[in-house]
Amino acid sequence: MNELVRIRPEDLVAVALRPLRAGETLDWGGGKVTVKGEIPMGHKVALRAIRKGEPVIKYGFPIGAATEDIPEGAHVHTHNLHTLLSGTKEYTWNPTHPKQEKIAPATFLGYPREKGRPGIRNELWILPTVGCVNGVAQAIAQSAQVLTGDGVDGVYAFSHPYGCSQLGDDQDNTRKALAALATHPNVGGVLLLGLGCENSGIDQIRPFMGDYDESRVRFLVCQEVEDEQAEGLKLVSELAERMRKDRREPLGADRLVVGLKCGGSDGLSGITANPTIGVFSDLLTAMGGSTILTEVPEMFGAETILMDRCGTEELFEKTVRLINDFKEYFESYHMPVYENPSPGNKAGGITTLEDKALGCTQKSGSSPVKGVLAYGEAVREQGLNLLTSPGNDLVASTALAVSGAQLILFSTGRGTPFGCPVPTLKIATNTPLATKKANWIDFNAGRLLEGRSLEELGGELMELVLATASGQTTRNEKNGFHNLAIFKQGVTL
Repeated sequence: MNELVRIRPEDLVAVALRPLRAGETLDWGGGKVTVKGEIPMGHKVALRAIRKGEPVIKYGFPIGAATEDIPEGAHVHTHNLHTLLSGTKEYTWNPTHPKQEKIAPATFLGYPREKGRPGIRNELWILPTVGCVNGVAQAIAQSAQVLTGDGVDGVYAFSHPYGCSQLGDDQDNTRKALAALATHPNVGGVLLLGLGCENSGIDQIRPFMGDYDESRVRFLVCQEVEDEQAEGLKLVSELAERMRKDRREPLGADRLVVGLKCGGSDGLSGITANPTIGVFSDLLTAMGGSTILTEVPEMFGAETILMDRCGTEELFEKTVRLINDFKEYFESYHMPVYENPSPGNKAGGITTLEDKALGCTQKSGSSPVKGVLAYGEAVREQGLNLLTSPGNDLVASTALAVSGAQLILFSTGRGTPFGCPVPTLKIATNTPLATKKANWIDFNAGRLLEGRSLEELGGELMELVLATASGQTTRNEKNGFHNLAIFKQGVTL
């Protein structure tokens, strides 16, 4: 196994594929370097002397500037490297016009829906319109567990603290999110559960639901009935009876929407797991399916790569607004735009936001950008889409589900157990994580460092996605982890 990897020929640093000891002399493919000091796995080694103030190149792009002279073989990290990023800026469109050859879609076994895309699960969801009825929703879901099976893949209540004391766009975003989840293709039946006095009650959410299948939705206002738990159980029992008629059928992968997310990233994320997801994304979009890339703050520093893959000037301008609007969102709260990477990211070898972003965007592959979405907006364009959302793992994953993703690919170098409203496949960047946390991890992309090719792993990941879409359960589903986090903005009354 190689011990150092230089990602691009122009890079000034290589990444350690194992812990390195002082005095070791290693071959990095273009020469040899003698290591100065202890360097953890996933961290960067200077391949030549780097002067103070000189840009440090990784992935073929600057990831910051040296804050001091860095000798050849030294550890390059937070102690001697700092971001070059600043606030909002003007951009120039330099289209790369990526080409993509179409291929015949593979098939999976999914649930056709009378309206909208097919589902990969036939679940019964209980959605509170306001946090005040979270307990009621959980109690109904607990009583309704006896309904699981025979066509009902699961009964879940999704608690959240919002739906009241919100204003303006913040309130509308909550309404959009709940409406989108109430009509999600993975839902065979949904109970929208309100209190009766909240700002975002059933009557306010209903207009955002569009043309939905009324046979699959029930509404209950707790203040209007004597026993809300008994009435709720009655309604979900009716839905379950309707759902038992649903059957999986062979469907084309062009009907799939897959969200792309990373969290607990490390220095190997942009070398193994994210490029593997990128190969998958290119395969699915070539079949006519759709993928969604989000975590806008983790595009900062790599945004021009995505902008130049926009096929039209209109898409380019929408991507510019996607980036600059999110920077202005931070600044409007007097918060630093670049308070990133996280402590766990740094421990794993990621130094600056540019470093993180250039690895993060590897998940998008090389295909053209076809759509740019606001928070709560549904995917309409086949191909790669960009979505407004923060980087927070559960908030961003929920946002992907809200925009129509039937499942999510989630790469991680440090590991995480969570699940969002849709199946969440965890993809490890390294074999030690995949081995240690086998109860969390669904796919080991660390095998790329053990002789497997990107094309092989991307193909295997496609097969796993198709199997998952056909009913194979993910680790988060087996563990019973299903959570919801709506993107909160603005004041709370």
